[in-house]
Amino acid sequence: MSVDPNVSDAEWLEPDGLGGFASGTVSGVRTRRYHALLLCSLKPPQDRRALVQGFVAWLETPNGRAELWPQSYAGGYVRDRDGELSSFSRDPWPVWRIQTTLGPVIEVELFVPHGRPAVALRLRLAAPWEGPVTLHVRPLLSGRDFHALHHENPAFHFPFQRQSELLRFTPYPGAPAVQMLSNARFEPAPDWYRHFHYREEEERGLDATEDLASPGVFTLSLEHERREMWWLLQGEVPGALAVPIEGAATFVQLLRRGEHERRAQVTDPLDRAAEAYVVKRGEGKTVLAGYPWFGDWGRDTFIALRGLCLARDDDETARSILLEWAAAVSEGMLPNRFSDRADQPPEYNAVDAALWFVQTAHELIAQTSLSLRDRQRLEQAMVEIVSGYARGTRYGIGADTDGLLWAGAPGVQLTWMDAKVGDWVVTPRRGKPVEVQALWLTALSYAARVDGRFTDLRDRASESFRRRFWNRERGMLFDVVDVDRVPGKVDASCRPNQVLAVGGLPLTFFSPEQCAKVVSMVERELYTPLGLRSLGPQEPEYRAHYTGGVMERDGAYHQGTVWPWLLGPFVEAWVKAHGNSGEAKARARERFLPPLREHLGRAGLGHVSEIADAEWPHTPRGCPFQAWSLSELIRLERRVLAP
Repeated sequence: MSVDPNVSDAEWLEPDGLGGFASGTVSGVRTRRYHALLLCSLKPPQDRRALVQGFVAWLETPNGRAELWPQSYAGGYVRDRDGELSSFSRDPWPVWRIQTTLGPVIEVELFVPHGRPAVALRLRLAAPWEGPVTLHVRPLLSGRDFHALHHENPAFHFPFQRQSELLRFTPYPGAPAVQMLSNARFEPAPDWYRHFHYREEEERGLDATEDLASPGVFTLSLEHERREMWWLLQGEVPGALAVPIEGAATFVQLLRRGEHERRAQVTDPLDRAAEAYVVKRGEGKTVLAGYPWFGDWGRDTFIALRGLCLARDDDETARSILLEWAAAVSEGMLPNRFSDRADQPPEYNAVDAALWFVQTAHELIAQTSLSLRDRQRLEQAMVEIVSGYARGTRYGIGADTDGLLWAGAPGVQLTWMDAKVGDWVVTPRRGKPVEVQALWLTALSYAARVDGRFTDLRDRASESFRRRFWNRERGMLFDVVDVDRVPGKVDASCRPNQVLAVGGLPLTFFSPEQCAKVVSMVERELYTPLGLRSLGPQEPEYRAHYTGGVMERDGAYHQGTVWPWLLGPFVEAWVKAHGNSGEAKARARERFLPPLREHLGRAGLGHVSEIADAEWPHTPRGCPFQAWSLSELIRLERRVLAP
């Protein structure tokens, strides 16, 4: 996929399948603290470290010196390249073509070999050139936690070890070493590069300046047959494959050939993008919720599996992940998230994560032939979840006398609308949230097929749901009933959660006329080309833009901000409301899919963003690479709207 180089802020991603990745912008300027050449997971997918942030590169000819790679510094100064970025392509991996002011054309190619905490680069003369050209590359190191920033300090360790062509740098005691292998000559020249500026961090209201250490310079004369520099960087982390110490160019070329063959087997760009989120965890796999900063979250994993795996008929990966998570059921709950630190326990603060597990596990059971043992393990987990919720569990989660599921505790955010700043829970939604009831009733229906003792609870809850959630005055569903455990107190805010009661899940709990009214209202008040607003524009707490510092952004996160993943259940509900016919699906494909397809080339290249502003032009925000956003696009194309 060729990309307009003028889309300079668009971001590329090269994941390693272990939780680590390389990432950056089309222009080459690092705009986030997460943009790095070598970012590795010490215990996949946790304990991630940014080892090598980037590089400074220049070439020299008898006519002078030309900088190849731009850098952004504090104070708004950008040291641009001396020349023009004439093209950028991300297929099968990022390739930049640079026309320098001195004349030589340089191509920079970068790829991450799957299953290695490594990145490989090739810098080559891409057009005939007569005369001497010398290429210089300075690596920029930190060794920090990937959420942190690095600053000049006397503890950084510049000395390195050399064994034949292999160089080994250990920036700090106890930090992972960085192995480098190149066909270029390395000359020690320790120095600090100060005050790099990350614009996206500043816009997020966070610290945005970093210092990086450079131990020396790789130099290669691009003459005669030596027209290209090969450079491999690998984190020395537990379980990493060894790097050979002889024949740098040959070894990197072999890696390149193998990776090219691997990617050539996946022809659809959406399939390739989907694979980025499935990573190693222990002996199994899990799903990263988003790049660059999310780990594996329970809710996100189970929603995302429906598109990333089930809609792509990758049943084996879905089976492996669901069985891995099934072992984590505790008091009927599943973790909301695993910490970025492997030494910290999982967090069980979600009411809907376990219910989404039930839905996804049921879909897997329905579409593939599992072994009796695997089916029983999944069904046992499903029954354990429903039983735990029925009798009551953490944070006040439990079935009420009307059969509906109550959830909520002071200072805790339990639904997917989970923004919290300090002690401020922005949208607490304590009570009986509408989408939780839809998931609860769906889970009860599945559990009743395995264990008949849930039948009465299912029937009672179904009747209560239909009777108590219909807002006759506004022709939609209440967002929460029995708010703060006050009987009859309702939250009538116009929110998108109600679409899961009329679409996105196999069961529908309201009449066709009621469903059609809900869809019409959501389409009128909440629909945007990139997703659904999280709150209607007429509501007093509505926020049009997701900008500012942490308080401002988290205050807007679920108060209007657009969420692309919600398009999946909305479009499914829209099709049902319009007759569920082939004609309705064709109209939906023509109307709802093109904006998402166009978005694939705007923010996180080939992916769908986490969120967007509520108002035009719906600027993408949050994570540029989000698992459930991409997943729902895939599910729409291959299941919901398939001809």
